[in-house]
Amino acid sequence: MAATKSKAVYNVYRALTHGLSPLLYLHLHWRKLRGLEHPLRWRERLGRPSLPRPEGPLIWFHAVSLGEGMAVIPVIKQCIQRRPDLTILMTTTTSSAFGVIEKRLPTGVLHQFAPVDTPSAVDSFLGYWKPNAIVLLESELWPNLIMAASEKGIMLALLNARVSTKSFKRWSGPALLPLISLMLSKFSLISPLSNMQAIHFQLLHAPPFVINFSGDLKYVVGEFDISEGEIKSMEDLKVHCAHRKVWMASSIHKGEEEVILGIHKVLRQEYPDLLTIIVPRHPHHGKEIAQKLWKEGHGLGLRSQRDKLLGDTSIYVVDTLGELKHLYKLSPVAVIGGSFFPSLSGHNISEAAAAGCATLTGPYIGHFSIMVLEMQRLNPLSVLQVGGKLELEEALRKLFGDVKVLEAHCAAAKQVYHTLSSGVVQNVWNLLDIQILQRALS
Repeated sequence: MAATKSKAVYNVYRALTHGLSPLLYLHLHWRKLRGLEHPLRWRERLGRPSLPRPEGPLIWFHAVSLGEGMAVIPVIKQCIQRRPDLTILMTTTTSSAFGVIEKRLPTGVLHQFAPVDTPSAVDSFLGYWKPNAIVLLESELWPNLIMAASEKGIMLALLNARVSTKSFKRWSGPALLPLISLMLSKFSLISPLSNMQAIHFQLLHAPPFVINFSGDLKYVVGEFDISEGEIKSMEDLKVHCAHRKVWMASSIHKGEEEVILGIHKVLRQEYPDLLTIIVPRHPHHGKEIAQKLWKEGHGLGLRSQRDKLLGDTSIYVVDTLGELKHLYKLSPVAVIGGSFFPSLSGHNISEAAAAGCATLTGPYIGHFSIMVLEMQRLNPLSVLQVGGKLELEEALRKLFGDVKVLEAHCAAAKQVYHTLSSGVVQNVWNLLDIQILQRALS
């Protein structure tokens, strides 16, 4: 009875997405005109390939956006090292992620944009690429993709698996629980983000024997080559930051810049040499911030223009992507954005900790609360969670006011990062190899 209901719910979803296919085509075309899809490769989202498929076995890794894509690259490198006979296909959804990830992928890895979840796009994609296994990241649970892969005998894995609180409530309801339980039954490996996420997946009827914990891939900060020009640019910035009070606000969302700029104004009265580095989540937001600050007459530098940090430059706006790991090395203090308004849910703090920054975050951090709790459990100084603008201002004042306090927070963040990141990639590889690759390629 349950299986019949599950199949019926899926058939409704399949019929709806099939009927909406013409509208989705128009929607993708509209997104392309707005610059939200790749201007030349947007048809890949319809399952139309732009690269030839090499001979031999192929593993498909899919991550929706930049953060997930960067997190899985160390696993892809491990896969290439251990199984050089495999072709690796990597897909992302957002065009903003593409520009950065394409430069970071190991030689030989193919990149395509992921197909939208319509029957025709998915069938076209799977029919052309014929993957032996599919590795999905975090919460990329798409019914047509999962069901079509299962019907074709393609093995499925879900790494860093998570379901947000909102999604969990929605999926747990009587209307959608049959569909999610059907999808989860098709996976051979689900590696949850935490023990609580493991419980969520069990409550959504995932088979207990496929749930295996391997650690959080977002703790892993991969090593990437950068050009000589980029190295020199970072070194020049580092020289200019060396004798100033510097703090960085990264992954800032709209509205949060007002919090940061308000604190900058107050602290600059106490520290005239203060430099505030603002790294918005989206580059176009950085340009908007810069235009406003220029009109107000602030001493400003803009990263995309390769502006130098002159004596009167007190604010440096980074309107580029893919440089955050290196930028963290410029600042002893990092405030992670996406965490100061209730509508937001935080961002990854591991890159800042890996760079040895005194790491702070706001009160609204969603599933990253697991990361914060783990870090604070090992050392309370490793990450500070503040309640809002006034607490952040006071925390920064304490860090800038005592070198030993600042050094203690920096050392704690780096030490805890190394503890939590150790062995994660190896654990993930072991699970993939045993539960997916050995079975898919036998």
